Amino acid sequence: MRALEVTSFGAPDVLRLVERPDPRPRSGTVRVRIHATAVNPVDWWVRRGTMADRTPHLSFPFTLGFDIAGTVLDSADGFTAGQRVVGLYPWFVEGTGQGTNSEIIHADPRWLAPLPDAVDWATAATVPLNSLTARQSLDLLGLAPGATVLITGASGAVGSFAAQLAVADGAEVLAVASSGDEAYVSSLGVEHVLSRDEPHRLVEAIRKATPHGVDRVFDAALIGTPLLGAVRDGGGFVSAVEAVAPAPERGVTVVGVHAKPNSAQLADVIGRVAARDLHTRVAEVLPIAQGAQAHRRVEEGGFRGKLVLTF
Repeated sequence: MRALEVTSFGAPDVLRLVERPDPRPRSGTVRVRIHATAVNPVDWWVRRGTMADRTPHLSFPFTLGFDIAGTVLDSADGFTAGQRVVGLYPWFVEGTGQGTNSEIIHADPRWLAPLPDAVDWATAATVPLNSLTARQSLDLLGLAPGATVLITGASGAVGSFAAQLAVADGAEVLAVASSGDEAYVSSLGVEHVLSRDEPHRLVEAIRKATPHGVDRVFDAALIGTPLLGAVRDGGGFVSAVEAVAPAPERGVTVVGVHAKPNSAQLADVIGRVAARDLHTRVAEVLPIAQGAQAHRRVEEGGFRGKLVLTF
């Protein structure tokens, strides 16, 4: 099988495409042949060594990748050989350095959900990590119908899922869109779309719309502490990355989210994607041999949607 390996911490050119033996069947898991996997910011953070403190026992070479979009090779635990599946690989929890940048992986069946035929491989690869981060963040916020929630980064993969899911949950959503992406965010069902601006100006705009502050904030754009002023006293704040979550004040509850595999939640989301009730964007699809190029482009930014690698 092919695998895109990280040979040392550093720039994208530390990535190498290699041939490795196909993994053998293993008790308690099913093997999945990966057809597509997204490149997420966390991938290049790990590759650069930014998150080395979370992986002290990791040795080189290793493979990255969180998003599973592929075909089951073994009939077991409710899945049949040849079945299309989508799933979230808990890369940090597993700690083996064997992610979805490998052509064949071992997966716990509890990580997986059936993939409807209506969803192509590339689209499916954009769903697991991003949608589960969004869903579980909203759950942490404990949104009640009619509650006001501010979602930053609503043009991005995580934020756009959060905006759509919050609207479906019955919340009143204020969403921050990148410049030029306001129409897209509005098309997701969001009534209050704010253009990205300096944090203090953004807080002023939010306070103008909701003088007492919003009930909840999901900070997918990682603005952090400057955004806390947008939340009412006693409200809630969830950061997509715990390390940049602000210190609590005024009774505001502040937590970071760590997305976990959840087959029921993923089955619900991918079903809504298949029905076109939820939308996701693919910026470009590249073969796994161009993995270094994909990482370079993700670091540079400036595109809309996810970059997807295919085998």
